[in-house]
Amino acid sequence: MTSPPSATAATAVPTDAHTAALDASAARAADSSSADYLVGRGVADVTGEVAEAGMMGYADLGQVSSGLHMRQHARAFVIADPDSGERVVHVLADAGMIFQSVRDAVLAKLEQRYGDTYTERNVMLTATHTHAAPGGFSHHTLYNVTTLGYHGKTFRALVDGIVSSIERADSDLAPAQLSLSTSELTNANVNRSKTAFDRNPEADKAHFPNGVDTRSTTLQVRRDGELDGVINWFPVHATSMSTNNTLVSPDNKGYAEYAWERLEHGVDHVADSEDPDFVASFAQTNSGDMSPNLNLRPSDGPTTDEFENTRIIGTRTYDAARSGLDDDRPLTGGVDSRIVYVNMANTDVRSEFTPDGKPHKTCQAALGASFAAGSTEDGGGGLPIFKEGKDGGNPAVGLISEALYTASPALRACQGSKEILLPVGALDMVQQKLPLQLVRIGDFYVVGIPAEVTVVSGLRIRQAVAEAVGTDTDHVLVQGYANAYAHYLTTPEEYDAKEYEGASTLFGRYELPAFMQTASDLGAAMRTGVEVPLGQKEGDRSATQFPALQGSVVADAPPIGKSYGDVLTAPSATYRPGQQVSVTFAGAHPNNNLHHGGSYLSVERKVTTASGATKWERVADDSDWSTKLHWSRYGVAASKVRITWDVPEDTEPGSYRVRYFGDARSLLGATKSISGTSPAFAVVD
Repeated sequence: MTSPPSATAATAVPTDAHTAALDASAARAADSSSADYLVGRGVADVTGEVAEAGMMGYADLGQVSSGLHMRQHARAFVIADPDSGERVVHVLADAGMIFQSVRDAVLAKLEQRYGDTYTERNVMLTATHTHAAPGGFSHHTLYNVTTLGYHGKTFRALVDGIVSSIERADSDLAPAQLSLSTSELTNANVNRSKTAFDRNPEADKAHFPNGVDTRSTTLQVRRDGELDGVINWFPVHATSMSTNNTLVSPDNKGYAEYAWERLEHGVDHVADSEDPDFVASFAQTNSGDMSPNLNLRPSDGPTTDEFENTRIIGTRTYDAARSGLDDDRPLTGGVDSRIVYVNMANTDVRSEFTPDGKPHKTCQAALGASFAAGSTEDGGGGLPIFKEGKDGGNPAVGLISEALYTASPALRACQGSKEILLPVGALDMVQQKLPLQLVRIGDFYVVGIPAEVTVVSGLRIRQAVAEAVGTDTDHVLVQGYANAYAHYLTTPEEYDAKEYEGASTLFGRYELPAFMQTASDLGAAMRTGVEVPLGQKEGDRSATQFPALQGSVVADAPPIGKSYGDVLTAPSATYRPGQQVSVTFAGAHPNNNLHHGGSYLSVERKVTTASGATKWERVADDSDWSTKLHWSRYGVAASKVRITWDVPEDTEPGSYRVRYFGDARSLLGATKSISGTSPAFAVVD
C-alpha cells in the first residue's frame, strides 16, 4: 500500500466560470420550491507543527508539541441568498485563536481567487479554542512569547487550510433548507469564576441558574430533506486536555466533530477530503467563564483522565446537538453582514450602555495582576507568586499600579480597580483596533466578538443587538474567538472581582459597554440597510516577525546501524479489543512535511477480495481517536516515532499491521519520503 495521498491545491477558477457556476446553482434553487438558500460545505487540514512547537492557550513554556493525537481541521459553510446574491461564510478552525494576521492573509488569498465575492464584511473566521494545538502564528509579540518566536510553517498551514475549506465550500454550493434547533446540556460545563458571576444583578443571573449557560444551538443544513451539515454552538472551554498534554489535539470540540462525522457518517478525511458526506462544526459562543473541568481542577471531571474527559465532554456536546434536531424551526429570508474595526484603546461609550448611566471611555490595553496567576480551574502557565483576586496576591503590583494611576487619573477612571501588571497596549504587544461583526441568516443573528466572552457579557450583547434589530434575544447568538483576539470580556461587575478573567479584560471596566454600543450600532445599520465604514485597521506586521528556532530541522539521520523505517520495537503477536498496540520506528522529524490531507500513519487489516486475492485495507489513521503518534529526538539528528493504536471494542478479528509515513531532510535541505511497516499481528475475540 502506498502512502496516503496529500491534498492538492484547488485549481483557480476564472471569475466568469465562477459566476456561471453560481448562476447554475441559483437556477437549481429556483426549481426547488423548498430551498431558500444555497449552501456549501468544506473541510480542510490545518494541522501545524506537531513536534517542538510551543502550544497556544495555556501560556506554558513547558508545553511543547511532541506528537499528534488527532489532526486539526477547518470547516467552512458558505450560505448564499439566490435572490439577492448576498452570501456569508462561517469558518471554524481547530485552533487556539484566530489572529488578525491569519484573517488578513486569508482575505488576501480569497481576493486573488474570487475578487470581491468574499470580503471583510461577509467572512467570519472562528476557532474552537483548543489548548492542545501549536501556536506562534500571531503577528503581535505577546502571543509568540511562549512559542519563542513566530512559526511560519504553522501560520501557513492554518491560512492555507482555511482558504482551502472555503474554496471547497464554494464549489459545494447547492440548494438547501436551513433550520435552527436548541437543546439543554447540563453536565458539560461549569462556571469557573462564580465569585465574579455572583456580582452581577439578579435579573442577569436569573438567565443562568448555577451560573451556567446550558443552551446548545444547532444550525441545520438539509438538501432534499437529508441532513448533510451542522454548525453547533455550545459554551465550554476546549481545556479538557491539560497543560501536561503535548500531543496535538482538537480537544472536546474536536471529539464532537469526530463523533458526528467519522463515527456516525463514516467520513474519511483522507479519501473524502474534496466532498465529505457530512460536515459538523462545533463552535464556541460565550464560553469565557465556562470550563469542562466539572470539579474545578485541571483535568478533573467527569474523570481524572484528560483523554477520557475529552471524549466524555465531546460526546455529551454531540449528543445534545443530536437530541434537538427534530425540534427545529425553519429559517427563511435573506442573508446580510456588517463589520467595523474599532479602536478599543480610545472609545467613547455612550451613557445608555453603561451601568451607572454616565458616559465613559476605554483606554490602552493592560493586563492585571491576576492574569499572571492563570485560570486555576483549568490550569496553565500561571506564576506561583501570583493568585487570583486582589493585587494577584502580590502587594508589590498594587504599589506599581498606584503609581501609574497617580500619574494618570484618566487611566484610573478607565481601568478602575485593576492592579496593572503589564501595559501591553503601550508596549504595542497586542491588537487594539479590533473587528466586531454581525451576520444575519434569515432571522438568526450571529455577533462575532474577538474575545472570550463570559455568559452574562454575552447576554448583554445579545440583548443590545436584539433591541437594535427588533427581534427576540433568543434569535441572537454571540460567536466568541472571531476574526481576532483580545483576551477576555467581562461585565463591569465581574471586572471588579479581580479574577483571572477580569484581569484579562484589556481595555478597562467599560470594555463590554463599548462592545455593546458597537454591536447595537451595527444592528441598527443592518435594520435600516445602511452600509458601515470599515474603520481603521492596524498595519501589516508580517515583515517584522522573529522566526522561532523551535522546531527547525537542520538534518535527519537514522539511528546508528539502522535505516529509516526500521522497526525498533515490534508489536506483540496477539491483541484483544481494549488493549493497546505499540510500535516504534526509526523515523524523521515530522515538521519536514505536515502531511496535509494525508496521514503520518495507518492501521491496516488484511482482507480477501471477491477474486480471492488479499490486500491491506486502511482502518485507522492519525485523524482517529484510537491512534497516537509520539515523536522524540534520539541523539543529535535521529528520531524515534512511537505509534499506538487502542484497539476499538468493535474491531473485527483478523490480521493487522501498523505503517509509518515520514520525510527525512538531508544536510543540503532536500527531503525524501520514508516509511516503515510493522510485522503483522492478530486481533482476536
